[in-house]
Amino acid sequence: MPEVTEPYPTGTPCWVDLMTPDQQAALDFYRDLLGWQGQAGPAEYGGYAVCELHGRPVAGIAPQHAPEGVPQPPTVWTSYLATTDAQATQDAIVSAGGTLLVPVTDVGGLGRMLIAADPQGAVFGVWQPGEFFGAGVVNEPGALIWNELHTSDVPAATGFYGEAFGIEIMPMEGTDSYWELRVGGRTVGGATRLAEDPPDTPPHWLTYFAVDDVDSTVDALVKRGGTVLAPPFDMAAGRMTVVADPHGAPFAMIRPAPR
Repeated sequence: MPEVTEPYPTGTPCWVDLMTPDQQAALDFYRDLLGWQGQAGPAEYGGYAVCELHGRPVAGIAPQHAPEGVPQPPTVWTSYLATTDAQATQDAIVSAGGTLLVPVTDVGGLGRMLIAADPQGAVFGVWQPGEFFGAGVVNEPGALIWNELHTSDVPAATGFYGEAFGIEIMPMEGTDSYWELRVGGRTVGGATRLAEDPPDTPPHWLTYFAVDDVDSTVDALVKRGGTVLAPPFDMAAGRMTVVADPHGAPFAMIRPAPR
């Protein structure tokens, strides 16, 4: 089991969470689809649920909250990048042209977080670990396996994430339309041109979960009210699909190709 037992290096995707209008329905959906176990958390944390796979944290699901008169935020999965100093990273994000959506906030003794958008508009989170460092299991069926930036300007994204996090964005060998995100020489995610997405799709980070069988999991998703955005297809990294949960949150699922 690919367990993670220590904090992630700065710039590495370390956590994903979902803000949804019906938390219990989402908890039930992802339990049935990916095998997660989770329940609404304490009121002081807004009911935030830390879902587990094999007894280890895998993702968060929380109810949407917005002040009166403010529209509810979109129902999306948010990718969090690790840092050892949230305040310094916030300063670097602003200096590099990013936009703060939620400034640095303490989450009890668990850690510190912020939400920001890069200069092209892709929203992401930042997590500084305290007692909690993020996903405790990755790269196995039911767990987070990949985080992918969809951007309208790859050179600009390269400059921004390099300045704010020290992430290198480099062309993937054998293709002229895909890039690797590297931290300390290790590949931690990917990037692609927004032009590959349907028209009017905004810049975003796409969350990938690993599954044993893409086609049968898609069938299960549809039976539970989900939507298929890109039917299962084979590509260099394996067999994958892009889908949305019953409340419209998009994500990808992949069965990696054998190494």
